[in-house]
Amino acid sequence: MPVYKYRARTTQGRVTVGAVEAVTESEAAELLSEKGLVVLSLSQTARKSGKKGWNINIGKVKHKDLVIFSRQLSVMISATVPIVQALKILSQQTPNPVFIEKIVEMSNDVDGGMKLSSALAKHPKIFSHFFVAMVKSGETSGKLDEILGYLADQMEKDYDLISRIKGAMIYPIFVISGMVVVGFLMMTFVVPKMTKMLEETGAELPLLTQILINVSGFMADYWWLIIIGFIGFVVLFKAWTGSKAGKLTWDAAKIRMPIFGVLFKKVYIVRMTRGLSTLIRGGVPIASALKITAEVVDNRAYHKLIMDTVHEVEGGNSIAVLFVKSKLVPKMLSQMMVIGERTGKLDTVLDRLGSFYSREIDNLVGGLTALIEPLILVIMGVGVAGMVAAIMLPMFQVAQSMA
Repeated sequence: MPVYKYRARTTQGRVTVGAVEAVTESEAAELLSEKGLVVLSLSQTARKSGKKGWNINIGKVKHKDLVIFSRQLSVMISATVPIVQALKILSQQTPNPVFIEKIVEMSNDVDGGMKLSSALAKHPKIFSHFFVAMVKSGETSGKLDEILGYLADQMEKDYDLISRIKGAMIYPIFVISGMVVVGFLMMTFVVPKMTKMLEETGAELPLLTQILINVSGFMADYWWLIIIGFIGFVVLFKAWTGSKAGKLTWDAAKIRMPIFGVLFKKVYIVRMTRGLSTLIRGGVPIASALKITAEVVDNRAYHKLIMDTVHEVEGGNSIAVLFVKSKLVPKMLSQMMVIGERTGKLDTVLDRLGSFYSREIDNLVGGLTALIEPLILVIMGVGVAGMVAAIMLPMFQVAQSMA
């Protein structure tokens, strides 16, 4: 449905701006008139994605958009701006047309008497269960501005964490991808022409050269089959990991991987500790906070551990009773949780643990990057040396036999 930006005068004579969702411009004017507003200007917002400065909209709400939304809404609510008016202002500030429509819809819902948390819950693809639960706790406690500010802080930390990991892995992935592509092209189109000359000499070829000829010959004849097989593998793998059984197996495999398994574990622990800390600090009951955190972690192994903990908590036991026994959780984490629960400062302890393991991830990523880069160079060197040796060795043999 089209969104119309408007500038209007209220019954008190104050000029206000905002956006309204309507099928036609006349219907938008009629809706504003029913609210007691005198329309001064009315124009439809651009619906198609495109460039605005350096920002290219791709038809979805980005993580950065949510952080800015939370931060700005927090500031306006703390300045006693009514939620409906704050949402209307945000609809003018947001460059993302998709997000504008959703904010306008939420503004209309809240203006119609709906709670902000309920309006957010209507858009699960944008606002997670975690986000909605935090807003709901803020409404209940009367500290919505503080909760939104804290949410923005946590989302920024999560965004920075993932960005640092991705940034550190971009170079190795780029080099490996380039190496695979170049190797494939060499073995498919270049090497067969060179090995053909060697075969024509009729000399007995070394084992390494024979292997190179057979492999390059297969790739030259069936390169299309290799590409189809690779695409098919990717499609089937994504479908398998999307299934319940596949995701459970893949999630368990990720945390058992050599080297990278430790990194995955720490990422899940940071998500768990930060999520729990944020929810408990926002006044969400521990059992409910655990249920929401189980979804935030996004790993079936940790999901099962957390949901089992929910049953223990609901039965009157300590939150750390299963964490102490689990191999998924470091001993320091489970012991600190016991201390935090006994002292009544569980949210603070979890927050500090999240910061600690976040720094651990930084150190681990730095170490992995330092290890992977020279390893890639060694593999490239061995591959090139092997290919050169396989081609040059029989040439030397032919040259010696002719001497």
